[in-house]
Amino acid sequence: MNKKFVSNVVFYLLVAIIALVVLFPFLWMLSSSFKTQSDITSWPPQFFFSPTLQNYRKVFEEQDFLKYFLNSTIVGGVSVGLSLILGLPAAYSISRFAQRKLAVFILLARLMPGISFLMPWYIIFSRLDLMDSYVALILSHMLIALPIVVWIMSSYFSTIPRELEESAMVDGATRQYAFWAIILPLSGPGVITATTLSFIFSWNNFMFSQVLSMEKTKTLPIAVYNFISYAEVDWGGVMAAAVAIMAPAIILTMIFQKYVVKGLTMGAVKG
Repeated sequence: MNKKFVSNVVFYLLVAIIALVVLFPFLWMLSSSFKTQSDITSWPPQFFFSPTLQNYRKVFEEQDFLKYFLNSTIVGGVSVGLSLILGLPAAYSISRFAQRKLAVFILLARLMPGISFLMPWYIIFSRLDLMDSYVALILSHMLIALPIVVWIMSSYFSTIPRELEESAMVDGATRQYAFWAIILPLSGPGVITATTLSFIFSWNNFMFSQVLSMEKTKTLPIAVYNFISYAEVDWGGVMAAAVAIMAPAIILTMIFQKYVVKGLTMGAVKG
C-alpha cells in the first residue's frame, strides 16, 4: 500500500512538473496580456499586479482585428475544404492501390521547408497579378493542408476492411459510389482529425501571409506586427493579440479532442 501510494505521488508530481513546463509560456503570455508595459518589463517579474483590459481594447478597438480574423477564417476554411476535396480521393487511392511512391512525393511538400516554396510562389503570383489576393493565400496554404490530409487519411483508410466496398461492388455499386457512400461515413474521426490539424496549421501560418498578403488580405499572425515599431515593442498588445489568435485554435482542439486522438490512434495502427 505504501509503495503504491509513493508511486502515485511520484507519478502525479512528474505530471505536474511536465505540465508546468509545457504550460508556463502560455500562462506567462496570458498574464502579461493583462499587465501594463511597466509591469511586463519590470525586474524581478511581478506575479501580483492590478489587471487591466487596456491591451485588449487596443487589439479590438484600435486595430482592425475583426477584418484579420475574417481573412484568416476565409483562407483557412477554403484551403482546408479544397484540400479535403482533393486529398480524400488521393488518400483512398494510395491506401487501396499501395501507391507508396505517390504518397512519398506528396509528403515531400510537407517535409520540405516552406521558405523553399516562397520565392516561386512570389514570382508566379506577382506575374499573374494575384498578390494580396485570397487566391494566392489559399493556394499557398493548401501546400500545408493537402499533405496533412493525405498523410492522415491514407493511414486511416488502411484500417477500414476492404471487404466493405468489395461487397458493395459485388452488388453493382461502382468504386466511386462505395467510397462516398460506405468508406467516407466510416472515416469520420480521421476526417475530423485531418480537418482540425490542417486548419490549425493554416491559422497559425506566418511566412506565406507575410510575403503574399498586404493590407487587403492580412491575416491574424501578421496583425501582431502592428504592435511592433522601430522605437519599441508594445508587449501588452502583442500578448493580447497572441491570446486572441490562439483562442480559436485552442477551442477547436478542445471540442474535437477525442476525435483527433481517435483518428491519430487508429491511423497509426497500420500506418
